[in-house]
Amino acid sequence: MPLIVEESVPNAEEYCGMRVKAGLSPKSLEAANIGLPNTLYGISIRDCETLVAMGRVIGDGACNFEIVDIAVDPNYQGQGLGRKIIEYIDSYLSSVALEGTYVSMIADEPEFYQKLGYKPVSPASQGMTKKFKPRI
Repeated sequence: MPLIVEESVPNAEEYCGMRVKAGLSPKSLEAANIGLPNTLYGISIRDCETLVAMGRVIGDGACNFEIVDIAVDPNYQGQGLGRKIIEYIDSYLSSVALEGTYVSMIADEPEFYQKLGYKPVSPASQGMTKKFKPRI
């Protein structure tokens, strides 16, 4: 049976599970339940009912977009699913980007994204992060 591509985000439990399965940092179920509904664009790939790959775009919808949560189940890697996710995301971004729109991502595997046309921003800019103490 062929894989099913859905232009939607997975549910919170699937999302949290896929992040861990794919080797990304874990997210709490609480955070997923709050964050996922704020997604601008999501893509899920399923084998029957089972989530095997995902990706999201977040942001303000005009000035800034960020590509996040690109994850593929290790059992399905090497089949072009990461590339397919980026193709869907690129198509979405092409349909909504305006003059001056900024698209960003933090890439754990920059070589993969560079093959798809994304470029590092350094030395002109540097990605930055700050850790915050979790609320209780």
